Amino acid sequence: MNYANKNIILVGMMATGKSTVGALLAEELGYELIDLDHVIIQNEGRSIAELFAEGGEEYFRKIESAVLKEMLEGESRIISTGGGAVLAPGNAEIMLQKGLVVALTATEEEIIARVSGDENRPLLAGNAQERVRAILEQRRDAYRFAHYTVDTTKRSVAEVSEYILMHYRG
Repeated sequence: MNYANKNIILVGMMATGKSTVGALLAEELGYELIDLDHVIIQNEGRSIAELFAEGGEEYFRKIESAVLKEMLEGESRIISTGGGAVLAPGNAEIMLQKGLVVALTATEEEIIARVSGDENRPLLAGNAQERVRAILEQRRDAYRFAHYTVDTTKRSVAEVSEYILMHYRG
């Protein structure tokens, strides 16, 4: 299938490369790059960690869902979602309707290595290794709805981008 001018929506666990791959895809296609977390921070005037602290995960997910739906109204966009954007009811369905959904994955060890020392991830408060394991277990099936899945563990950003573009262009 050819997805010309449709959005490319990147989903997956934190630290699987959504923002980095999204930036390269946007450059390659000349599309607008939308990093959902950055849009939320800009709209709300607070960091993701502050939003979590203020109202909890459910509060944040409501904001995230509203922004996601708004961003999906355009086309020719690369949309890099937060790791939990797929959790809210209805988000997976609207993503599938509005473009090519690609799930990026990585091994548990790779994710832990990538997030080590990152203070800006509210879901990793405490023991990051234990939290990553718990989140991976909790979301094991959450990304299966995607049109395609790419393991980024042993691939360069260029290789991942090339694979996605091959499917996007048909």
